[in-house]
Amino acid sequence: MPIGPIPIYKEQMIKGKIALLLIAHGSRQDEANADLHDVVGEMRQRGDYAVVEGAFLELAKPTIEEASARCIAQGAGGVILLPYFLSAGVHVRKDLTAICRKLAKNYPHVEFRLAEPLGPHPLLLEIVAQRAREAP
Repeated sequence: MPIGPIPIYKEQMIKGKIALLLIAHGSRQDEANADLHDVVGEMRQRGDYAVVEGAFLELAKPTIEEASARCIAQGAGGVILLPYFLSAGVHVRKDLTAICRKLAKNYPHVEFRLAEPLGPHPLLLEIVAQRAREAP
């Protein structure tokens, strides 16, 4: 199960029914989970992936397993698990890696790939700089 850059082209993502599963940590507070739902909606509108779902590692629904099942029910033959995390800490390197392996075992006909988390990335650095400039 690869971690890192995933060279898949848009045509493959749609025709090959590749799903994007965005994964956030999760919170008991709905407003804290709303960001992920917003990003999922925006990614669906972009149309880059045949299926886009969101999931939470803990404390909120849907779980990663539930959202993966949704992707497969919509015909996905491959699922990219993308951690909506800023760093690759224990949750990404240990917990999500284990979940990815479990999903691959439970759904042997589906390819699961774990992408890198959001940062550090040059575009994220631009956002950090912009937020600092916007501070009152």
